[in-house]
Order: sequence, then C-alpha cells, then structure tokens
Amino acid sequence: MLLYLARHAETVYNAGARMQGHMTHTPLTRVGFGQAEAMGAALRDHFGPAPDIDLCASPSGRTLQTMSVVCEHLERDFFDVTTDERLLEIDVGDWQGRRYADIVADIGPIIDPALHVFSVPPPNGEWYPAIAARLTAWLATLDPARTTLVISHGITARVLRGLLVGGTDYAGVRIASNAPQGTVFRIEDGAETPLFIGSGALSGRAA
Repeated sequence: MLLYLARHAETVYNAGARMQGHMTHTPLTRVGFGQAEAMGAALRDHFGPAPDIDLCASPSGRTLQTMSVVCEHLERDFFDVTTDERLLEIDVGDWQGRRYADIVADIGPIIDPALHVFSVPPPNGEWYPAIAARLTAWLATLDPARTTLVISHGITARVLRGLLVGGTDYAGVRIASNAPQGTVFRIEDGAETPLFIGSGALSGRAA
C-alpha cells in the first residue's frame, strides 16, 4: 500500500493557541491558505495533473479546506474526496475551545516536553489507544492496490504514522516524530519519506 499523509494547514485556533479537538470546525488563516497552496504545488510537481489516486480526509472543516486547495492544484474534483470520521483529531473533551494557557494555569503542564504530545488525558475526551484502534479499523478499509492521499491532523497523523512505520512507545501506542503543519509524508512498506516539509507550527497541540 502506498499512502501520502498530510497534516492540514494553520487555522485561527492554531494561531490563537486554542484547543480544536475533533469536532470544532475552524477556518484556515491567510498563512494557512499559503501553506495549503505550497502543499498543493509540491503534490502537483510530484504527481502531475489529474493523478489517478484516491483522496481521503477527516470530515473536519480545516482538513477539507486544505484538501480543496490541493485538489485545485492536482486538477481533481473536490467531490471525489472521501471523508471518514476515524481520521478526526483527538477528542479533547472538556478542553475544546479553551486556551492552552488557561488549561495549564488550572491544572499544570499538559504536554510531554520530550515527545510533544499530551501527557494528561483530556477530561471526557480520548486517549492514544482509542485513536490507534479507530485508525487500525480505517486502514483495513483501504485498497492496497490503490495510492491514497490523506489529509488529517497533528496527533492523529502521528499515531497513524506510528502504526505504519513505528515510533516512540507512549501510553501503549507507537507515536511517530512531530512534523510541521503542511507537511506531506510518502509511506510505503513500513518506511516513510518526507515529500514536503511544511512551514507551519511544530507543536504538540491538537491540530
């Protein structure tokens, strides 16, 4: 199976240091649209026009906005994109919409400084084994004979890459290394290659 996995571009919540989580539909910033344009141009250079590949995204607004720009570069119909809720970002529960600084002021540090992921389970939210389980189920639905381009989220993409290529053991799940917003990886046969390194934030925030 050949998979191209991208992290969406910057949103107003990213810029405002707020928790997005899985269901908040936050729009891209102007910087984010620039990042999406760069992703699309890199993918066009790689695939050429109108590539015969499957397109899939999280149903979140920010991933679909990013994908819409990419589709224009690839000369593909946006309505060919398949969405799947199993590609959504981590559910941050009661933290959704709150500023990171306010949460830290209330309960203390919530990010592991070495791995740059949540070190505290979000209250009434989701934890890494649950993300890995839903992504494993999603992977089982893919046609191994088809190339697939996927646009997902920061933490979700790191767990997915961990399933496919390995990473650091954390909370019973392998989590891959961090990557800036707008980054695209080519993943095949248990190995990944950065196709394009985005210019977005490199953080452990739910993006």
